[in-house]
Amino acid sequence: MKNILILGGTTEARQLAGKLARREDFSVTLSLAGRTENPIAQGVPVRAGGFGGADGLAAYLGQEHIHLLIDATHPYAARISVNAAEAARQAGVPIIALRRPGWEPVAGDRWTLVDSVVEAAQALGTAPRRVFLAIGRQEAGVFEAAPQHRYLIRSVDPVEPELAVPDAAYLLARGPFPEADERALLEKYGIDAVVSKNSGGDATYGKIAAARALGIEMIIVRRPPLPDIRSAETVDQLAAIVDHFFEPVAERGV
Repeated sequence: MKNILILGGTTEARQLAGKLARREDFSVTLSLAGRTENPIAQGVPVRAGGFGGADGLAAYLGQEHIHLLIDATHPYAARISVNAAEAARQAGVPIIALRRPGWEPVAGDRWTLVDSVVEAAQALGTAPRRVFLAIGRQEAGVFEAAPQHRYLIRSVDPVEPELAVPDAAYLLARGPFPEADERALLEKYGIDAVVSKNSGGDATYGKIAAARALGIEMIIVRRPPLPDIRSAETVDQLAAIVDHFFEPVAERGV
């Protein structure tokens, strides 16, 4: 039996866990950071909460006799990815990553690229605007530094405490978000700027396409640098790597 630990937080992590769990010779555990209060049922054993940094994760890998570590965390969970790579090195456990491609601007997009959420707040400018914050709840408080704007904030879990700004509305919703729905939302609230991270994937691309159709500026937070480890862009590609990794040497032709 091969023990596989998946560091999750994305839809693809759940899909990958389910795909690998079909193998009778794999024992799959999915670890969630615990940032979402009511995560979707995963279908495999789930571990919630942190490990205590790279050292704690390395100890866990040894204690649980993990044969393979998979980093399928969110593209912006850079600290977790760094810790995972270091823990794998310490424990001598192979690591691979699932990294969905980022979005790329196309004709008609009005993108302003920034390196952080703090820079995104600054990029909104001083004149009052109607802003859609599609960055989740973790860093929404940064925009208290720009209280002149009217905010529409969407997140899976409530923003607590609510922002100390004069005008903010809150939406609780979990994707996917189709383009038609996103366009209706932007029009309903008269949005003239959208702040988003470059999460990639299809589930939340609707706001990008809707903003393009309406000529709305997108302020996009660039992805942070991640460790240089072997990776795949899709669940199927990564599952194939895992299958090959555990094939007997004779079957690989090595």
